[in-house]
Amino acid sequence: MGPAADAVRSTLAGFAAPFELRIATPADRPALQRMLELYQHDLSDLWDQDIDEHGEYGYALDLYGQRPGCRAYVVCVAGRYAGFALVTPDVILPGGDHWMAQFFIMKKYRRRGIGEAVATRLFDAWPGRWQVGQMPLNRPAVAFWRGTIGRYTGGRYTETEVTQGWWLGTLQQFESPGRP
Repeated sequence: MGPAADAVRSTLAGFAAPFELRIATPADRPALQRMLELYQHDLSDLWDQDIDEHGEYGYALDLYGQRPGCRAYVVCVAGRYAGFALVTPDVILPGGDHWMAQFFIMKKYRRRGIGEAVATRLFDAWPGRWQVGQMPLNRPAVAFWRGTIGRYTGGRYTETEVTQGWWLGTLQQFESPGRP
């Protein structure tokens, strides 16, 4: 999948249904917004946020699709929304090209290899220096990303604890050679 491609389908061992990873379209926006609410709720014990007067956490999606380098993807399984990924060029530490701003697979689809397969497709699609971070105390995410990135890079990545700035947490950095 290259930057201009809009869909990728893969079948995973042990998971009968194919998944689709594609750049989000305007028609996907309502579902993407709802999945962002689910994502933020999943992290509500780690991410100090409150809901607004409409009962929503809210997330600014406007820059995805409008600003160069900001990309929103949706993940579908058997034609149903299953997750999303948001990628930007707004890296945390100097020297990076891509920041995994948000990544979410719905609980129903977790522990089936979909998350790792989606991440791998994104890394392959966008060669360069990646940064992927996890919030403090989000141990399941740290374990997922260490395993996923470790397998993707053959263990060739660095990890940093970011303790100052607008974003704090565990951050992995690595180079993706990209693949067709």
